[in-house]
Amino acid sequence: MRYPAKETAVKHERIVKEASRLFRERGFENVSVGDVMKAAGLTHGAFYAHFGSKEELKAAAVAYGLKVWLGRVQRSNSEKSKESYSDRYLSRWHRDNPGQGCTAAALAQELARSTPELKAAFEHGLENILSASGDRKEAIFQVAAMIGGVVLARAVQDHRLSDEILKSVRQKLRSA
Repeated sequence: MRYPAKETAVKHERIVKEASRLFRERGFENVSVGDVMKAAGLTHGAFYAHFGSKEELKAAAVAYGLKVWLGRVQRSNSEKSKESYSDRYLSRWHRDNPGQGCTAAALAQELARSTPELKAAFEHGLENILSASGDRKEAIFQVAAMIGGVVLARAVQDHRLSDEILKSVRQKLRSA
């Protein structure tokens, strides 16, 4: 049975959105196609009407996550609130909620060891984010500092050290 194109597009977007969230929460290897489809409210069998493979879904989920991040960056640039953006990014909430946060901070290590196609999807999105700022070197510095700060803060057990990492990076970005 064929569904109307609009309905199919809505389902496709829901699959990608849920995959992006689950991959950020648990990593690529700890999420099955069945997990994604269940979260999207669809049957496992419907997956192949939308994607040829899990790898294709990963690339779509990464592209989606970076598109969301780009939107946040563009909004912060238009609001002239870079300080508040870095404060939100380098926050306890972001640290503790990877499924709701940045794709790069949640999946950078996995992306570094992934397929060329997945790296290409990430690179394309990253280039768009870096281009959203007038000063490319400054954008690279800020993105690297923010991602690195969140990754390190998530990697330690001691919450005081984790909070210290977030606070130190926030302060350095303000003074840069």
